[in-house]
Amino acid sequence: MSHAGRPSFNETNSAEMVAQRLLKAKAGPLPRFLATVVDHLHQIVRETRPTAADWRQAIAFLTEIGHASDDKRQEWVLLSDLLGVSALVEDINFRRPNGATPNTGRGPFYRADAPRLPLGADISLDGVGTPLTVSGRVIDLDGMPISGATVETWQANAQGFYENQQPDLQPEFNLRGVFTTDKDGRFHYRTVKPAGYGVPNDGPVGQMLGRLNYPLDRPAHLHFLIRADNFETLTTQVFDRGDPRLDEDALFGVKPELVGDFKRLSGGAGWSLDFSFVMAMARKGSRAA
Repeated sequence: MSHAGRPSFNETNSAEMVAQRLLKAKAGPLPRFLATVVDHLHQIVRETRPTAADWRQAIAFLTEIGHASDDKRQEWVLLSDLLGVSALVEDINFRRPNGATPNTGRGPFYRADAPRLPLGADISLDGVGTPLTVSGRVIDLDGMPISGATVETWQANAQGFYENQQPDLQPEFNLRGVFTTDKDGRFHYRTVKPAGYGVPNDGPVGQMLGRLNYPLDRPAHLHFLIRADNFETLTTQVFDRGDPRLDEDALFGVKPELVGDFKRLSGGAGWSLDFSFVMAMARKGSRAA
């Protein structure tokens, strides 16, 4: 026992004692969140029983992540993504009713200032890559078309790089565009077939997981952000069914409903994709993606 008859800190009560201190604060939900984190963290330590040297090594790894993060690179986000935490947060916060297209993460390469374009426009400004014609339909859960929906799209190029990753090599706004669905809820545009790519592996997160042969590749995909009045905003991705990395997406974004058929056109003149997006009506208190 400690002074004044209170129990002293020990392996059995460690998390409880920290939680008691945290929960004295009147600061909204943060103290309870931290108390839960502490409870799980102490449980991990009790289960794995690291040596002091092991723990110093873990702290050194976390320190490296901090040193590698800046306003252009976020290793903490990468760690969250690769351990599936980002995908879990997405699923918890943006659940959709049965039949609606699932949400996925927006990713780090989105730009809110992409240009508005007429239906049928070509978003490949440099023309580098195999042509791909994308057509789609935005509908509600009853299969009725949603006209006037705003459809933003962005993607990697044929080498697996986004335009804002290569500002000196790709034209600004390459492979980006904003379209509006017609009276039948349809949209279409031209682009090039995207390539899959590896997530950054030159920082502490990628190097550590790479040593474990952990999957660090993303299958080829297109990004979409769709908004319509009275509907929940949909942020999602459509993946190429022919990509061999579908089962090992580094960011856990692939779901059966998000796999599309990229079909080769006759005569080898390119590819086509047709995909339907099903939006859910906005619910009271629902959050935008």
